[in-house]
Order: sequence, then structure tokens, then C-alpha cells
Amino acid sequence: MERRTFILNSAAIAASASLGYRSVSSILLPDTNPLPPWRGFNLLDFFIPAPGPNRALTTAEHFKWMRDWGFDFVRIPMAYPWYLDIDRSKDIQPEDVYKINKSKLEEIFKLTELAQEHGLHVSLNLHRAPGYCINAGFHEPFNLWKDDAAQEAFYFHWEIFAKQFRHLTKEKISFDLLNEPAMREDMNDQFSKSGPVPGELYRKVAKKAAEAIRKYNPAHLVIADGNSVGNQVIPEITDLNIAQSCRGYIPGKISHYKAPWTTKEPDKAPEPKWPGQVGDQYLSRTMLEKYYEPWIALSKTGVGVHCGECGCWKMTPHDVFLAWFTDLTDILTTNKIGYALWNFIGDFGIINSGRKDVVYEDWYGYKLDRKLLTLISPAK
Repeated sequence: MERRTFILNSAAIAASASLGYRSVSSILLPDTNPLPPWRGFNLLDFFIPAPGPNRALTTAEHFKWMRDWGFDFVRIPMAYPWYLDIDRSKDIQPEDVYKINKSKLEEIFKLTELAQEHGLHVSLNLHRAPGYCINAGFHEPFNLWKDDAAQEAFYFHWEIFAKQFRHLTKEKISFDLLNEPAMREDMNDQFSKSGPVPGELYRKVAKKAAEAIRKYNPAHLVIADGNSVGNQVIPEITDLNIAQSCRGYIPGKISHYKAPWTTKEPDKAPEPKWPGQVGDQYLSRTMLEKYYEPWIALSKTGVGVHCGECGCWKMTPHDVFLAWFTDLTDILTTNKIGYALWNFIGDFGIINSGRKDVVYEDWYGYKLDRKLLTLISPAK
């Protein structure tokens, strides 16, 4: 064995042990991320709980642009109430979660197929699942982490998508179980105190959800978002053949500057700088490198890693955003970890972001942030 290979595998085994893995294979571990370095966007067509006339719609033309720019991945975060057949003037009840609107499901299926026709891998994600959502905004009838009924509904919803796409390979589709899991004191209050899900509890729910999905295709690719709102590696599931998804929002003082859904006093946020002193903290590339160390180590142990969401809200000065994002994406790509920008069209996106300090390029009636596109495009 070459000395370099020996050292890399030894380091990976050490990292595996330090992360608390249940077992370490005697077979030589890879020295690179098992997942492809997919790069693309989150699409918000089904992101809101209630269908409405003003929601974002992704078209074949949009997929063509993504493909021509070199992107190969889209993540579709879904709010499960969006495809329910219920009375939306009333709070959702436990029995409502099984009332499926087949015509709404067909819209999700068609968008998935359209993306795949353009050569894009599709990752379906329950952003709002029965009993849990990181961003409250509608009534939840139960708690995913405490109620068996919520967990059974969670598995039921995943079976719908697994069965529909049972014929597709892992190169074409993946199933991202739950967006940014955390334990929240009040499931219906977005500012309620939250913390990590107990590891064994997360393992139980992820394991059963993966089994529900793989009942229809044992080879289906399953992804679990990191614990504590997507930020922490989940050592308790590394033996389950489930990839893990990190986030690209650290530090929030840059990525979510003045975002009203993250703080009750957004106007009091300190002016962002990169690098530089912001409030009581010095922000620099070093902090990013430290943050991603566990994720990079995980990717070298045979567990796939992808960054399912990243980006910056429109209020951060554009030059600060680009400086920070250059460092963040360089760390990811250097370590062969792909990423998906939140979003394609909208406040975080490359199109119609609404930033006031960008010289936009006219692009078929849209406003294109060419500098951001150039930064993240695989075809550059």
C-alpha cells in the first residue's frame, strides 16, 4: 500500500472512531466523498403550506439554463400540507395528514420528471413534515419527536414518493428525509427554544423512514440533514447507509443579516463584514474551516456528504456576501462536497434576488446576478 493511501485511511478510521461510529469496516476506507459533488439549487414550487396563485413556478426553460450553466442538481423542499385535500380555513388535525390530493402530487411528480429530462438529479425533501418544521407558520397537530402517530404519518408520506419513483436509480433521485431537525419546545413557535434531537431518537426515526423508502427499491439513496438545524454530524446513523446533509449558512450574521424569521429585532443586527469584527465575534475563513472539519472527516469514512442548502439573504451587502461565499464554496469544492443554493429565483437566488446593490444583467426578462452565477457555476 502506498504511504499516502495508508495515512489517509488511518486518518479516516481515527475520525470514524472519534465521531462515535458504531463500527469501522476492515475494508480500506475511501479518501474522498462517496456522493458526487452535485451543484445546483433549491426550488420553492411546493415550499409553502397552501397552494396559491403567486407561488414560484419552475419551467423547462429554467432547467435548460441550469443545465447549460453546468449545474446537475435540484432539491425540492416540500410542505406536506401543500398536497393535502383539506379545509384550509381550519387547523390541521391528525387525521388530515392522510387526506392526499392526487392532483397536487402529480404536480410534484411532473416537476421531478421535467428536471430529470434535463439531466438534473432531483432530491426530494420534506421541509415541513407531519409534526415538525424548522420555520413555524401553520398549526401542527402533533410532534414528530414525541408522538408515534406523527412518526407513522411521516413514514406514510415517504412511501408515497418512494413508490412513485421506485424505478429510478440513485443517480437520478434521492430522498432527503427532513429539513434541519431540532427539538423545539413549542412546535408552532418559530422563536421557541430548540436544541439537537437525542441521537438515538433521530436514529429510530431515520432508520424507519429509510426502511419505508427502501421497501420499494432497496437501492434508493436516502439523505438525512444534520442534527441541530442541519449543523451537526449524526454519528448514530453512520451504519445505516444514509448520506448526510450539512448547511452553508455559518455565520448567520452574514447569511441571515436582518432576516425577520431569525430574530425578533432584525434592525438591531450589526453590520456584516468578511473578514472582520461583527458584534462580539471576529468572522474569518478559519471559523468556516473549523465548522466543516467534522463534515469533511465524515465524507472520508464512506458516508456521503452534501450541502443541501447554502446562500445569503438579500440584505447582506453584495461584496460581503461574495467574499464570504467564495471562502465557503472553496472549502466545500476542495473537499469534493457539492452544494445547492437557496434558491434559484428569489431573495437568495441568482435571479430576481431583489438586492439593491447589484448591477443586474437582463436575462430573458429576468434580472440575473452574473457575479454570483460566475462564482458558483461548474462551467466557469
